[in-house]
Amino acid sequence: MIHNRLFFKIYLTVLGSIGLVAILLALVTVLGKLDPNDPASDRLDRFVAAMYPATDSPIAWQQTTDRLAKGLDTDIAVFGPDGEILASSGNAITRNMINQRQTYSRRNGRILVANLAGGKQVAALAHKSFKPPRAHIINIILLIAAATGIAAYPIVRQLTRRLEEVRLGMERWGAGALDSRITVRGKDEVALVADTFNKAADRIEHLVRSQKSLLANASHELRSPLARLRMAIEIYSDTGADKVKSEIVNNLSELDELVEEILLSSRLDGAQAQAHALDQSIDLLALTAEEASLHDLEVSGQTAQVTGNAKLLRRLVRNLIQNALRHGARPVEISMEQSGNDTIRLIVRDQGKGLPPEERERVFEAFYRPAGRSEAAGGWGLGLSLVRQIAQAHGGTVGYRDASGGGAEFFVDLPHQPADHGA
Repeated sequence: MIHNRLFFKIYLTVLGSIGLVAILLALVTVLGKLDPNDPASDRLDRFVAAMYPATDSPIAWQQTTDRLAKGLDTDIAVFGPDGEILASSGNAITRNMINQRQTYSRRNGRILVANLAGGKQVAALAHKSFKPPRAHIINIILLIAAATGIAAYPIVRQLTRRLEEVRLGMERWGAGALDSRITVRGKDEVALVADTFNKAADRIEHLVRSQKSLLANASHELRSPLARLRMAIEIYSDTGADKVKSEIVNNLSELDELVEEILLSSRLDGAQAQAHALDQSIDLLALTAEEASLHDLEVSGQTAQVTGNAKLLRRLVRNLIQNALRHGARPVEISMEQSGNDTIRLIVRDQGKGLPPEERERVFEAFYRPAGRSEAAGGWGLGLSLVRQIAQAHGGTVGYRDASGGGAEFFVDLPHQPADHGA
């Protein structure tokens, strides 16, 4: 479908205005004629024939000539078939002047000639211009300009009104009404601007809500380790026990990890997501094996080359393994397999209880805590939420399914970088 583009509308408005001017000029020309079906010379001949009837005597013709010359302030002469002057008034008009009337008219005024019955002719030399008064021309131009302006106004007003709606919508949104949107009308550039603004506003509103939710949940999650840390410090100051000191170190590590995950999640969900270089060629199998070895786990499967950011992918693998160990049960199995021609799948299985159907999507939400789960048991924090964010940043997806034989199975599909076989 071809869009009704804005410049087409403006262009057609200009063309329509020009066409309207042409039509009005044509109407003025047509209306200015007494009889559009008769030539001007024929009308002049019939007028003069009525003034000089063939039955009149030469004396009557002379009287008629005098009246016309005086009334029209014009030199007039009546010629017979042989060129003789039958009647004359004013300055003399010769046959030579009539024969050369086009050249003569340009220099001395306009000569008009009318034909009578019997080969007679009436010639008139008009010294005043037959052009319409200048004021009349100005009035016609003003009339045409006014008509053009009135015809173009509705189209221009419609365009400017829609632009005004876009401006007011942006002002409302900029004033803090993040749910404000602009009504999209038509399919031209103004409509595209409104639609683009609405999409950008949706994205920014989502980011703001995500940041608010992240801040609220992070504040809640930080409360528990801070409270434990405060209590442990008080006990350690009284006892100095090594066990209490170890508890302080663990709480500090938990706080440090939580703060790091919050900052990473904020960067991935905001405008700083592009700050991470995603153009490194990475052996995902080797990277996963390194992380698995830290927990005495092994990885099976084939070598998989992916393009992305090694630091982010390492965090993705680490969070999947820690989630399996924290919320599942050993043994934990990690594998890499081909999923389609251009996708590699990373799978982490555990032997835990698995997830009920209503939680299989929500576990990827930040700080999701199932109903009835105690504060001590904790929720999923940011671990799986970061897995999804990192996968999406690499053009991939995440998912969950029940493992065959029981337990949970989390998987990540990432675009696969084909091996170079050209050697």
